[in-house]
Amino acid sequence: MTDSADSPSFRLAYVPGVTPAKWVRIWQERLPDVPLTLLQVTADEAAGVLRDGTADAAFVRLPVDRTVFSAIPLYTETTVVVVPKDHVITTADEITLDDLADEVVLHPLDDVLGWDRPPGEAAFERPATTADAVELVAADIGVLVVPQSLARLHHRRDLTYRTLVDAPRSGVALAWPEDATTDLVEDLIGIVRGRTVNSTRGRRQPPAEKTSERGGERKGERRTPRTDGAPRKAAAGGGTPRKAAAGGGTRGRAGGAKGGGRRGTGGKPRRRS
Repeated sequence: MTDSADSPSFRLAYVPGVTPAKWVRIWQERLPDVPLTLLQVTADEAAGVLRDGTADAAFVRLPVDRTVFSAIPLYTETTVVVVPKDHVITTADEITLDDLADEVVLHPLDDVLGWDRPPGEAAFERPATTADAVELVAADIGVLVVPQSLARLHHRRDLTYRTLVDAPRSGVALAWPEDATTDLVEDLIGIVRGRTVNSTRGRRQPPAEKTSERGGERKGERRTPRTDGAPRKAAAGGGTPRKAAAGGGTRGRAGGAKGGGRRGTGGKPRRRS
């Protein structure tokens, strides 16, 4: 693991449709001394900003190149079809790909679903961006299949969407360069995975109690000598061992010696002949 202690800030990129606000808030609570810089990038740009060091980590859409990047999948989005509000599709809550067989389905160049060809009829040309495709839907040129977050991002009052139950779905992940897993990246991993600030997997943990080589003595624990010369832990309350009773024996020994007086009777231990 490399050291990021000298980094003045942490740069976090995210693609359209991802809302990092919750994770940013937790970062600011836990790491108030490390400024977090957000960079919005397109899905195609995400890998590039990680490779050239413009961003330390990014919320990206899967798949990513696992030979270069480490990634933690976070969630998979529902796929929807965006249509005008008066479209016949709106009469159903959910539809299938077969329901789009007679529709012109727009396929923008920044499509994130990864299919070679959407269902239905192809448009005359591919829109440059998802935003351009939404404008064409509003103009009643065709319909658009996208992850639900992108449908919300490009919301218009004259458009709506319906769930497409059997379409490909887009997964969102936290990714970073595999050879740059810094302490701050580990902090972010803990945040997105929902670990508490005191999690045993966190790096900001108090040092463990040290144990000495002598019989497991812990730091700060006081020992007092036993009467037979072996070390003994101090009794609760910090008291010292009692003095030996007359006759050279301790109270415990007098009571437990073979043939000796009984504890509490006041009798003296017998002398050896």
